[in-house]
Amino acid sequence: MHEAFWQDRWARSQIGFHQEKVNGYLRRHWAALGLRADARVLVPLCGKSLDLAWLAEQGHKVLGVELAERAVQDFFAERDVQPDVSQRGAFKVYRAGELEILCGDFFALGRDEVAHCQAFYDRAALIALPPPMRERYVAHLQTILPQACQGLLVTLVYDQQRMDGPPFSVEDAEVEQRFAEGWALREVERKDVLSGNPRFVDSQLEKVEEVVFHLTRR
Repeated sequence: MHEAFWQDRWARSQIGFHQEKVNGYLRRHWAALGLRADARVLVPLCGKSLDLAWLAEQGHKVLGVELAERAVQDFFAERDVQPDVSQRGAFKVYRAGELEILCGDFFALGRDEVAHCQAFYDRAALIALPPPMRERYVAHLQTILPQACQGLLVTLVYDQQRMDGPPFSVEDAEVEQRFAEGWALREVERKDVLSGNPRFVDSQLEKVEEVVFHLTRR
């Protein structure tokens, strides 16, 4: 689960976590956050997600953070977009219009970079990390995000003893415990997705749930 793991996954195109369409939960629940069209949105561990482009199409100023440069380059190449590339502190910055991806270690992200973010979107960051890193990840979000901030979080729940991650199972109780210090959580959707993924079926899991939370700083 260190940097080399993810760099190797992208180099080998072993990216089963990548979705070939905009996430349905994002489409259904994003508007409920009530954000201004030009709100700035943080997307941690963003990969080359189509969700980045969808958020930008809503008028948002999108700030993605991704460790693997291959993912960032693919995101723009697949849209036939030539981004401006520069260096900013610990990050190599790829920018096209109001969409910006910082290539580097998420944990190097500071308050200054996210000072104007009104929201964050996490579909595949928390569930990509083993428990010790999940604790560090949530603590870092808590430290750097401004007070007036909301989030949309998607988690995965299954029997971890039957299948190893990533993606990892993150039980509801863990989500509540991790975010308890500074966030109010509200579950907005829960769906059994067992039949939609061959890996889940092959692992003989009895149930796999995706859970969507709306988070608000308090």
